[in-house]
Amino acid sequence: QVQLVESGGGLVQAGGSLRLSCQASGSISTINANNMGWYRQAPGKQRELVATITPRGNSYFGDSVKGRFTISRDNSKKTVYLQMNSLKPEDTAVYYCKLGSDTWGRGTQVTVSS
Repeated sequence: QVQLVESGGGLVQAGGSLRLSCQASGSISTINANNMGWYRQAPGKQRELVATITPRGNSYFGDSVKGRFTISRDNSKKTVYLQMNSLKPEDTAVYYCKLGSDTWGRGTQVTVSS
């Protein structure tokens, strides 16, 4: 069974940067055969897509983060990364890693102060 553990969250000032990591454990063949992605959920709001990446590295971004965030994956390390630049207070949320259609991590808090 695959498990996901996020790290890298924290408190940052507006305009700053953070890099989130999601370490997967389990079958490398299963992990590398699936899309991986980042979602976020702010208080009182629905969970929304931030970015996804295919096994071959093709990426897709939510409109609110285009041009500011990048996603990458290292299949040999079973890890996906989210580089977040030019952070805004509205980026404040719990960020969740997802593998495939239904495997989620527990999330990491990102707080951006104004």
